Amino acid sequence: MDTQILIAGGGPVGLMVALELNKQGVNAILIEKNPTTTKHPKMDITNGRSMELFRRWGVAKKLRDVAVSQDHGFSVIWASNVAGHELARFDYPTPNEYRSAAKAANDGSRTLEPAMRVSQILIEPCLKDHLESDCPNIDVRFGWKLKSFAQDEKGVTATIKHYKSGEVQLIRSLYLAGCEGAGSICRKQLKIRYDEVDVFGLIKKVNIFSLLGHALREKSRGQSQPDGRVYMIHFTSPELDFFERYGHAWHIQSPNGSTVISQNDKDTWTMHVPLGKGEDVSKIDPKQKLFEMIGKEFECTVNIANAWTPRLSVIDKFGEGRVWMAGDAVRQVTPAGGYGMNTGVGDAMAIGWTLAAVVQGWGTPKLLDAYEAERRPVAIRNRDASGEHVLVRLKVNIAMRNAMYDHNTKGEKVRKKIGETILNLGNLENEAIGIEAGYRYNNSPTICYQDADSPPDFEWDKINPNTSPGSRVPAIWLEDGRAIQDLLSDQFTLIRFSDIDITALKEVAEKRKIPLAILDIRDTHAAEIYEKNLVLVRPDLHVAWRGDTAPNNGEEILNKVLGY
Repeated sequence: MDTQILIAGGGPVGLMVALELNKQGVNAILIEKNPTTTKHPKMDITNGRSMELFRRWGVAKKLRDVAVSQDHGFSVIWASNVAGHELARFDYPTPNEYRSAAKAANDGSRTLEPAMRVSQILIEPCLKDHLESDCPNIDVRFGWKLKSFAQDEKGVTATIKHYKSGEVQLIRSLYLAGCEGAGSICRKQLKIRYDEVDVFGLIKKVNIFSLLGHALREKSRGQSQPDGRVYMIHFTSPELDFFERYGHAWHIQSPNGSTVISQNDKDTWTMHVPLGKGEDVSKIDPKQKLFEMIGKEFECTVNIANAWTPRLSVIDKFGEGRVWMAGDAVRQVTPAGGYGMNTGVGDAMAIGWTLAAVVQGWGTPKLLDAYEAERRPVAIRNRDASGEHVLVRLKVNIAMRNAMYDHNTKGEKVRKKIGETILNLGNLENEAIGIEAGYRYNNSPTICYQDADSPPDFEWDKINPNTSPGSRVPAIWLEDGRAIQDLLSDQFTLIRFSDIDITALKEVAEKRKIPLAILDIRDTHAAEIYEKNLVLVRPDLHVAWRGDTAPNNGEEILNKVLGY
């Protein structure tokens, strides 16, 4: 073997798989077809659940150092356009405010870490630099593309090619992790198909033009029948005061369909706007499109402009044999909700610890089947949620009237009505913390669901803290200020809240060389939130088993959670 794991794809998910493998002490080679990290603006928020995992990987501070200031909030502002009038707004706490509120409440209803505003353009080089400088188990090779692979009972032989020299090499590994994005070679060679939702079908579902009423009879500025495509313009401008005329704005969204995203609250923004049916992209002047949608001409430099087509899809299988996939290779969503890279962070943690357990011998390949059983329902739910958020935006688009641009009494009345519509529809796409961190793995073959207690209902907009098997453990701070999540080991941890004799379970783990740490906590408040005297936590912070007394069948429980 050249390495234990070959990671194909050096985007954020591939880089994060490498982080987890390194933390677990597993050797890996990471290849990426591009010579550098991405220059293309993608993703502008890392949610709190993702930040919990970045904290476990030891890179949260590094990422926050390149992110938007923790004193800046997450305001989502609806306006006729950037140069026009405010219609409605949704203001959210700054990271520092969130952190203080979470500690003050200390009830498990929030994530340990607040969300972070940062572009993928900055995340990728930060993670790559960390892997190259601080992760001795990982060999990072940019400029190499996976061409094909062949797997057998003992491993995978991958053919890779250098983008510049054309040199071809073979790499032999125990497993191949496919993180190459939507065009995944792994998916294509395994002949796995997509379960896809038609984005244009969603537009037709709203029946947008039959509902536009008199607005359809107007010559709407910037509004024509959409066909599912989106035009993106990534630009810089020295006119910060203009773009912050509504205050620190994360998103400025308009009923005309445009969204302007602040990438750094300094000088860089990205605008996305739906394209009209049959609109010829080659004839678009990016600056003129920008000026038209924003409402005035201003000093700017266009860095990138292109059309793209959002997708809502999940593949039927996440892997086969010794080849398993994660991130956009298994699922694509629209930007609405921020479920793209953030879902990929969860995938990376899950496949990373699973592969580590298998190659190190304390888990079996059945854990890989559990990976699919756990993560595919999450992918489907997040895909469908992203679609629902798109429908909300379309309903706002339906409410658009040209008069919203007018500086008169009629315009004022129209803007008020549109604003009321927006507030009534809400902003769930930026409030769905339950989808981000409140989910539970319900049908995993490696989780002990013996507990008769019914778990709390899953809700999109809140975390219902609990330790029902399959759930993420609540973020709780102890009386001495330490966070329980920070005290958990890199592998399995048995949290013990009372003096229960667990000698037999420890002996089984030691005999079988299963990495099991014991964490003793004597904190009444934490014990109440965690519900049981004993809580067995996996590397990904999900509960594998719990009970009030030492198990009589300790070996059976360990066999179950490790796939034996």
